[in-house]
Amino acid sequence: MRIAQQFIEALPHARVLGLRLLSVSPGHAEIELPWAAHLVGDPATGVLHGGAVSTLMDTCGGAAVMAHPAANAGAATLDLRIDYMRAATPGQAVRARAECLRVTRSVAFVRATASDDDVERPVALMQGAFTLHAPRLAGEAT
Repeated sequence: MRIAQQFIEALPHARVLGLRLLSVSPGHAEIELPWAAHLVGDPATGVLHGGAVSTLMDTCGGAAVMAHPAANAGAATLDLRIDYMRAATPGQAVRARAECLRVTRSVAFVRATASDDDVERPVALMQGAFTLHAPRLAGEAT
């Protein structure tokens, strides 16, 4: 869990969005995006912007890869497909749950679901591929 938590804390974008790691287990992660007025995409409805939901799912997928015992590396998004099923309910947090399905030598495959309080009706579904790389230490040159 520690590496996933450090991963989220190191991402300035994740901090601005207020992403919170709720749980992590081998190959799985759950992250929450709290509803906030500055993340609304349509002021008339109060619905969260799709880009914020996309970042939530991408970050959750990366955390699931890092939590997979076979990965033993950092991850970067290689391919991401998100299908938006419905608008998130205004005023409610959105939670993403990701599972790392398979890890090869250089690529990990992930799927995730995002939902608000109505868990029976997902807000979005994601499938992604993440490239694996050795994690960099803080302050290490690129």
